[in-house]
Amino acid sequence: MYVVLPILIPFAFIILFILVRDLHYSKWLSLAGSVMLLLVSVYLFIQTSIHGIQVLHVGGWKAPFGITIVIDTFAGLMLIVSSVIILTISIYSFGYVERKHPYHRFYLFFYSLIMGVNGAFITGDAFNLYVWFEVILMSSFVLITLGSSKAQLEGGIKYMALNLLGSLFFLAGLGLLYGKTGTLNMAHLANILRHDEQAILMNSSAILFFVAFGIKAAVFPMFFWLPASYHTANITITSLFAGLLTKVGVYTMIRFFTLFFIQDQTFWHTILLVIAGFTMLIGGLAASSQYETRKILSYHIISQIGYMIMGLGIFTPLALAGAIFFTLHNMIAKTNTFLISGVISRLKGTYYLKDIGGLYKQSPLLAVLFIIPAFALAGFPPLSGFFAKFILIKAGIEDSHYFITAVAVLTGILTLYSMIKIWNEAFLKKQPGSSSIPVKSVRLTWPDILPSSILGVMSILLGIFAGKFFTFCIQAADQLINPLQYIDAVLR
Repeated sequence: MYVVLPILIPFAFIILFILVRDLHYSKWLSLAGSVMLLLVSVYLFIQTSIHGIQVLHVGGWKAPFGITIVIDTFAGLMLIVSSVIILTISIYSFGYVERKHPYHRFYLFFYSLIMGVNGAFITGDAFNLYVWFEVILMSSFVLITLGSSKAQLEGGIKYMALNLLGSLFFLAGLGLLYGKTGTLNMAHLANILRHDEQAILMNSSAILFFVAFGIKAAVFPMFFWLPASYHTANITITSLFAGLLTKVGVYTMIRFFTLFFIQDQTFWHTILLVIAGFTMLIGGLAASSQYETRKILSYHIISQIGYMIMGLGIFTPLALAGAIFFTLHNMIAKTNTFLISGVISRLKGTYYLKDIGGLYKQSPLLAVLFIIPAFALAGFPPLSGFFAKFILIKAGIEDSHYFITAVAVLTGILTLYSMIKIWNEAFLKKQPGSSSIPVKSVRLTWPDILPSSILGVMSILLGIFAGKFFTFCIQAADQLINPLQYIDAVLR
């Protein structure tokens, strides 16, 4: 029963937020719920490590007839890191979710989004995954438009339109998949397709799923909704989206293209590597041309997604372990940089770098908090990003994928350039005298400092203990490449 707690806990808190409409009490409830989720996620991961893949057949209906919930090493790692991000967002919201009328709904849809994300991570049924995607989409649309400003509504419409298109492709793929196999249970699908001589005919379904997950993950050329919408929302919401939403798309793409869409590997791995290269390069180049911190970081979400798809395209145990390592590192570091951009805006009144300066002198602590995730994203040792990129580059060289490896190195240089630009403009240069933005006399509070401190420490620890963490990632990769353990756990 405990396997379903990552869904039941957010659901219970949704009911509480409906009953408790006071923003002050909602903030403390959210903090309590995020702590519970983190503890449950750690417990479930320990159970998975000791006893193997955890499975629950809802209502007692055995697979493939009922809804199945499955937690393997990959899902367990995603649950833990997403729970840490949820905890930091809950803390951060104390200072950044305003006491204005629309924001009393923030925590209600925050937890419905969490429920959808956790459901997507642990479901063992493809149609159930579609349902969780729709829960995520509805919740995120409400969150991105909270405040109802013109920019938010425009960004929300772009976000909703493209993601609805992705949902249509997803639903069409499910229809074809069910028509061909008679099942949507993931383990049952994998078992059928492993022994089907005509399994290559699944490519028509695979293309539909690839487009659907590509839109959700914001890969080339389906990424343009992200930089057009992410910067319009409250920074608390943007930080949440940056850490979680595109990673759900990456997670499902890795899950589908390792579990049952494995029949035409030469075709799909070539496509994935080409897409990964363009995603990395275009995202990195676009970020380099921006001077608004949220837009720089939004384009970097896109470029970093390319690394994750690169690992899937190479499709060796080392490459998949690198993709998982990179995904988890990026969830932490990317959320952290967005949180810090919100603190910068609070101190300076703007996100535009040309109007910002003098932050190193004004707040040395903020400078330290920024440099940790910035260097992690750029791949500096001994931080988490160095080892994540090192594993992927090593996997690319070992498997003779020299071109995509060169693109990954070049994208790392572009990332470094963007982080140095933010550092120079916001922290090192003097406050522009011609700026029309007044310098605010604001003292940093615990909601400003604590979330970034937690995530910064995690980036450091993932680097220091990279070897131990890598063993979990390689275990997850082995389960993905050799899915018999997953199939047996669900169907036995």
